[in-house]
Amino acid sequence: MSQPNINCRFCQTPLTRIFADLGQTPLANSYLPPTEAARAGERSFPLHVMVCGACRLVQTTETVPADAIFDHDYAYLSSYSKSWVEHAGRYANAMTDRFGLGPDSLVAEIASNDGYLLQHFVGAGIPVLGVEPAGHAASLAEAKGVPTRVAFFGAETARTLVAEGHRANLIAANNVLAHVPDIRDFAAGFPILLAENGVATFEFPHLLNLIRHVQFDTIYHEHYSYLSLLFVERLLSDAGMRVFDVEELPTHGGSLRVFACHAGAAHADAPGLAKVRADEAEAGLDTDAAYAAFGPRIDAIRAGFLDFIAQARAEGARVAGYGAAAKGNTFLNTCGPDAETLFAVADANPEKQDRLLPGTHIPVISPAALLEARPDYVVILPWNLRAEISDQLGQIRDWGGKFVTAIPKLDVF
Repeated sequence: MSQPNINCRFCQTPLTRIFADLGQTPLANSYLPPTEAARAGERSFPLHVMVCGACRLVQTTETVPADAIFDHDYAYLSSYSKSWVEHAGRYANAMTDRFGLGPDSLVAEIASNDGYLLQHFVGAGIPVLGVEPAGHAASLAEAKGVPTRVAFFGAETARTLVAEGHRANLIAANNVLAHVPDIRDFAAGFPILLAENGVATFEFPHLLNLIRHVQFDTIYHEHYSYLSLLFVERLLSDAGMRVFDVEELPTHGGSLRVFACHAGAAHADAPGLAKVRADEAEAGLDTDAAYAAFGPRIDAIRAGFLDFIAQARAEGARVAGYGAAAKGNTFLNTCGPDAETLFAVADANPEKQDRLLPGTHIPVISPAALLEARPDYVVILPWNLRAEISDQLGQIRDWGGKFVTAIPKLDVF
């Protein structure tokens, strides 16, 4: 990879340190209609990731315009993952109890998608407000009784909401911090919208786990940033906020839930904060060495998967995939199997079915069609949901079919 002339998204320091180079790939959530014109018109962009030597933000070098990603037809809908909706329900219960939320409170969610989380607060009689840039997802949320503003969040949107009389006691931001190109302006909106003693929570896949478990498939254009507590504390401090607690979560291969408040608020530091700080320090996340060996480890995973594909071909086995998720598209485009290798990828979201995966152009089918096809192997692309998916598709074992995951290493089970 030639060194790009680019500065850090947060602190503007020139970037010189390569973290990962995944070549040219299409947008990971840009599913195609099955036409020659769509295939011919598909665009790809460099997928290169570097780390800032000053603030340690790991970031893509290419800024694909956000409105080209999160348009009205953006295909990702949170409610199609049962385990994620259940995770959201547990969050709603825990936050309600911990912070004494009730009918006089306001819970806001930034990037509220189809109402998967705020619906739980609505059910408990707690007022809510979603902010969501994808119009289609917002309309689905409204249908669930979740008031939703179609907008990108930042300081200007926050000021508009406050001028309308909104101040949030709790702001949730799940898996959105990585999705914003101007991360400084995005963070600046939270203290504006947050009530004086309110709390903002941020969930994001932990960079430490990405490195430890070689989760390179979580890298895609929609993720402009890859986040550590080390960086997020710097980001929020710059915005006038203070981190006071951190919870470690199993979601998305290992995530953090960071709790933040106004810098002068009364929330006391909790033990989880010191624990994660210590873990990151031990791993050297404030040093160059922690980031240097990631590329060769990607090459090893790619080689292991392609060896499996070659063996399956030699056996005459039929291989399908499950989960038309963004991480799967990064993985497949990095590894390069084509539609002759995986004959289809199944997904429960009907809005993805009868379309083609970006880049590989593998057809997306329904789970019922997958079972009818009786594959010998099913590659679970969203490996973080392997237990849920292998349980749902347990019927494939009736004819001797097996499941496969490839990250952090190849596993046939």
